[in-house]
Amino acid sequence: MSQDAFKTLKEFKISDSKKGKFYSLPALEKKLGAKISRLPVSIRIVLESVLRNCDGKKVTEEHVKQLANWGATAERNDEIPFVVSRVVLQDFTGVPLLADLAAMRNVASKMGIKAKNIEPLVPVDLVVDHSVTIDHYREKKALDLNMKLEFSRNNERYQFMKWGMQAFDTFGVVPPGFGIVHQVNLEYLARGVHKVAKQDIYYPDTLVGTDSHTTMINGIGVVGWGVGGIEAEAGMLGQPVYFLTPDVVGVNLTGKLIEGVTATDLVLTITELLRKEKVVGKFVEFFGSGTETLTLTDRATIANMAPEYGATMGFFPVDDATLDYFKGTGRSKAEIDAFEAYFKAQKLFGVPKKGDIDYTKEVTLDLSTVTPSLAGPKRPQDRIEIGHVKSTFTDLFSKPVSENGFNKKPEDLNAVYENADGVKVKNGDILIAAITSCTNTSNPSVLLAAGLLAKKAVEAGLKVSPHIKTSLAPGSRVVTKYLEAAGLLPYLEKLGFGVAAYGCTTCIGNAGDLTPAMNEAIVKNDIVASAVLSGNRNFEARIHGNIRSNFLASPPLVVAYAIAGNVTRDLMTEPVGRVKGKDIFLGDIWPTSAEIQKLMKFAMNSKTFKDNYADVKGAPGKLWEGIQGVAEGDVYNWPNSTYIAEPPFFNDFEMTPKAAATSITGARALGVFGDSITTDHISPAGSITESSPAGKWLLANNVLKADFNSYGSRRGNHEIMMRGTFANVRIKNKMIPLKADGGQVEGGITIHQPTGEQMAIYDAAMKYVADGVPTMIFGGEEYGTGSSRDWAAKGTQLLGVKAVIVRSFERIHRSNLVGMGVLPLQFIGDDSVQTLGITGKETFDLKGLDGEIKPQQNATLVIHREDGTSQEVTVLLRIDTPIEVDYYKHGGILPFVLRQLLAA
Repeated sequence: MSQDAFKTLKEFKISDSKKGKFYSLPALEKKLGAKISRLPVSIRIVLESVLRNCDGKKVTEEHVKQLANWGATAERNDEIPFVVSRVVLQDFTGVPLLADLAAMRNVASKMGIKAKNIEPLVPVDLVVDHSVTIDHYREKKALDLNMKLEFSRNNERYQFMKWGMQAFDTFGVVPPGFGIVHQVNLEYLARGVHKVAKQDIYYPDTLVGTDSHTTMINGIGVVGWGVGGIEAEAGMLGQPVYFLTPDVVGVNLTGKLIEGVTATDLVLTITELLRKEKVVGKFVEFFGSGTETLTLTDRATIANMAPEYGATMGFFPVDDATLDYFKGTGRSKAEIDAFEAYFKAQKLFGVPKKGDIDYTKEVTLDLSTVTPSLAGPKRPQDRIEIGHVKSTFTDLFSKPVSENGFNKKPEDLNAVYENADGVKVKNGDILIAAITSCTNTSNPSVLLAAGLLAKKAVEAGLKVSPHIKTSLAPGSRVVTKYLEAAGLLPYLEKLGFGVAAYGCTTCIGNAGDLTPAMNEAIVKNDIVASAVLSGNRNFEARIHGNIRSNFLASPPLVVAYAIAGNVTRDLMTEPVGRVKGKDIFLGDIWPTSAEIQKLMKFAMNSKTFKDNYADVKGAPGKLWEGIQGVAEGDVYNWPNSTYIAEPPFFNDFEMTPKAAATSITGARALGVFGDSITTDHISPAGSITESSPAGKWLLANNVLKADFNSYGSRRGNHEIMMRGTFANVRIKNKMIPLKADGGQVEGGITIHQPTGEQMAIYDAAMKYVADGVPTMIFGGEEYGTGSSRDWAAKGTQLLGVKAVIVRSFERIHRSNLVGMGVLPLQFIGDDSVQTLGITGKETFDLKGLDGEIKPQQNATLVIHREDGTSQEVTVLLRIDTPIEVDYYKHGGILPFVLRQLLAA
């Protein structure tokens, strides 16, 4: 079949002297008689990919027709094969993905097949941004010292990455010290449109990334979202990204933000609004007159938070603001001309007005109603107006854990404790204040606002207490350049917010430790301490294991709260601080929009962007260039390492898959959990303790405690990762009896049945595996929310878990479970762990999945209780699409793709 089955390959004018070809959606509209011009813009961009890649095999004419006739409120049964233009990785997910590719080459080599057959078929960029930790801060050489520590800790990983650069033709690395993947993607990697050079065919930039916040790129009109490393791996090896045709929720923004309100306040409002609208698994597309008033970087801030409101994407169409951003960030005139001409030729240019597009549902937000806010203390969707932060914390302080509280005595709220260093500390005290990368540091308006607030605060004589761990981790080196040019960096430094790293730090638990004296005081006195950060995630134990109250805030509010020192100070009515008997209020130091706007000229200097990113390939830095001992060749030799190990997912690989065992008999519960179990709870993250199974393994392998590093840095070693799965210090397994005070026991422990012995989840899992007993995980609503950590699924599989049965799944984790050959199942109606009385003492059978599996079919869970009675419950199989059935039959997506590649 001709690729141009619909005769839509047309010519378009780029300039007076240049023309290009494109697969025309207007031409397809005429050909099919479908109302393509009324489809959401994001759906049309996906449709272009389906049309262009129509080959009659993986992508058929029927796929094109189905998507072209997308109905706003139709049933969602059609599967879209979406071929992306490129793949973006961050290093925590990128290293295990590279390890899987290397292991695939080992299989090919052993079978006598050319190893180079395993090669990414689309460009892949890995940005090293997750490996730096804030060990040094509030000192002049903090950045340099933290980077040197980063390289010494991660030398083996960086050697492996450098091997990957020479082994694979389409695999590139942005070395440490340039910034966070999302901002580098926005400022540098994104091209707007791509071109098939020999055929002069242009097509839009699309991607998937191995970080849930890949959606930041939606701010510049690029269709893309976060997937697990498992899906990304398949995508880069030629497999389309398959997903069900989505609902698209249109968000009509009206009005304009008022004075004193930041983009962060807006995004926290949108997160709260859209969580209530239940947009999980849906596309969200912004339109209307209010959207046009937002700067490109404001749009990127909103798009970044799509995982927090649960959407697959938070998409903004391309318009003049997009082109201005491309000009300001140093893209070439030829690129920008092609970008503009292409989107206009496709009739995709400009922000739609109300009534232009047929959306599944429309939601309206008047921007003028947005007020200064924070979110927390445990979830990003729990927005709090700034005037209610004090009362909210005070209220939660004594509420039970079941009501999201801290279960403390009200009279303890103002108790003062002194640590061994003589520092006085009390509940609500801010111990970490971080202007951290990701959501906000791509946005000059809030960074300049933080700098201006710092300037006014310093001039007023305000200070930040020295025991507060303060840091600035810009998402790009460009941020430092414009803060210096605007003359604001010295003021931030005086308050402790000096540049400590470029990369993802506090937001993923890389804040570094507190002092031993502070840790001891918190644990001994059960202090509910606080962190304030400008990131997007504040789940329990994510920021620091001993800090239980975490608030998301705009960069200027991070600085203000650092000065105030405690979240029980109401910054709307009480002073931020007191200098020489004079009260200084937030209004006294808050910058005006005019002051911010006056400095914006420093933020969009195209030469600065060009010079900065020229160094990626030209002069990436002495530390990167100095890495020695890099392996060479197409096949990796797997030297002895506690960081990188050959993954076990292809052990006993055969070209013919073994029949998938779908019926499960005599299973035991490995864990019974509540609502909002995040991938932070499931996947190994943060620091490794000596007493944990992972810590014991490292000690047994002659690794000193000082050299443990983090779970994230050791994602390339399955021995560490499987031992750290479900090992989060804040996870609550309902199989464990309550404490004497009625509180839930925390930590990665379970009860091994039928012995009744309490032990680490890993240890119990290995006993079950040794005895040939299958296991299941049970949970509540929103199971698997949070970062797209593939190890949350890989670790679950390696622990021997056959099925995960919950009330509802977050999108990426459900997909990843299927990708690893683990059955995701959902309770139906009002059924739940609570209503069914599941305690973990039962045994379980799963029936009804023998023979040919069908997407979203029913199955039967049989619960055998201790008293000899049984109960049958209908559950929904969340293998959602036909291709996922194939993945499961092959034992997961990785063996499926490998068999395809080796058979080619």
